[in-house]
Amino acid sequence: MAADDNRRMTTSLSLDGAAPLPHWGLIRAQGDDAASFLHGQLTNDFSQLGTAEARLAGYCSAKGRLLASFIGWKRSADDILLACSADLLATTQKRLSMFVLRAKCKLSDASGQWRLLGLAGPSADAFLGAAAPTQVWGKSVHGGADVVRLPDVEGARRYLWAAPLDVPSPALPTLDEAAWRLGEVKSGVARIEAATVDQFVPQMLNYEVLGGVDFQKGCYPGQEVVARSQYRGTIKRRSFLFSGPAELKAGQEVFHDADPSQPAGLVVNAASRLALVELKLAALDGGTVHAGAADGPALIREELPYLLPSAETA
Repeated sequence: MAADDNRRMTTSLSLDGAAPLPHWGLIRAQGDDAASFLHGQLTNDFSQLGTAEARLAGYCSAKGRLLASFIGWKRSADDILLACSADLLATTQKRLSMFVLRAKCKLSDASGQWRLLGLAGPSADAFLGAAAPTQVWGKSVHGGADVVRLPDVEGARRYLWAAPLDVPSPALPTLDEAAWRLGEVKSGVARIEAATVDQFVPQMLNYEVLGGVDFQKGCYPGQEVVARSQYRGTIKRRSFLFSGPAELKAGQEVFHDADPSQPAGLVVNAASRLALVELKLAALDGGTVHAGAADGPALIREELPYLLPSAETA
């Protein structure tokens, strides 16, 4: 599907300062078996996770559909934090807890005891100094806080800052929450939220491209479906950035004008007029994608900040 370059969203995004993250929550896994338990439940490797790195990971149903997504990191060998969508935290914690059984692992909601902030831009770099993780998904400790390097957006480095409530917040300029959310969407890293539970296998959200799936690890719920999708060439849907003339919302259906009788995809995450949209690859071959209905507002494809397999998106 060719996009009219003159209609692309060209507004640059200025990210600098610290933003509140009320849409994120924090699950804490503690105990001798915390890492091995999560390793057996999530799409990524937690048994080999070091204390200087973080993981993007998904939590799937038996059918391989994502029930939640996480950014996870170790504070120590028996203490792991999982940042996830706040509107899914309670149900996800409850479901995971059902499978702990005899494992030495306790799951708790740490959102009330920890503060999460999004840091970005030159002021964040200056504040963190030499403690800033040098690689995406790297993790460090700074002034009692855990700091995870997130994918950059338009040249601005971004960090997830997490600390107990007794650790002072960084003295940085206030970054508007709406701007941070727009940066999240522009990063192309999907976050499962309540409106999109049980809708996507990880590859539909480009998770294996972003390092969110380890195909060498052992079993986890839905692993056979995820592996089959990867190795049998059955990936027929991917996520792409689109902009529109009106506000878009997670869970909103999108339609292709060549097949108006059924949805061609679903909005995964949205911020104002920009959205990460999961879409049939066939919908990229000519025609127009519309929000909400076949005669709804036309959407314009934007560039992802990373490459997908060329054979799928040609």
